[in-house]
Amino acid sequence: MKKGFTLIELLIVIAILAILAVTVILVLNPVQILAQSRDVQRMSDIATVKSAVAAYLTTVSGPTLSAGPYSTADVTCGFGTCTVTTSTAVSGSGWMAVDLTSTTGGSPIASLPIDPTNSAIYQYAYKGDDTNKTFELNARLESTKYRTQMGTDGGDDSSCSTYTESTCYYEIGTDPGLDL
Repeated sequence: MKKGFTLIELLIVIAILAILAVTVILVLNPVQILAQSRDVQRMSDIATVKSAVAAYLTTVSGPTLSAGPYSTADVTCGFGTCTVTTSTAVSGSGWMAVDLTSTTGGSPIASLPIDPTNSAIYQYAYKGDDTNKTFELNARLESTKYRTQMGTDGGDDSSCSTYTESTCYYEIGTDPGLDL
């Protein structure tokens, strides 16, 4: 009597394993998991920048909140242009026009974060109002789990149907209505 598996038994086991593998891939959806992790990074990054600007506002006498590098006339990306920047300088020459180095004790962050994708569609944006000393930070979210927050964050860029239009951003800041 021979011991071992028949060809049919091996094919059945391989088929079952293939079905299980496909099921796991469909349930876990690695593309959405990666998008969710990038969104968590985006929300964390702009929350960190918000805290840094808040520290700047409370410790600097006569703080300046420049309007920022984005033009309000062109509203196709962020607050304005679709220029993708890689400048992380905290001296006011990065993507955010606030000199965090003048904060008492030095800049609360070593460098400005850059969006994980950093493309014309996914980037961080800043806008400040020096008269009222308020500001707004924007980021676009991409995962189906988090992107609905762009419509419910209390900001004015909450018209979202495709989630990539110029009226759809996740907004945080100190500006009432987040409408800078």
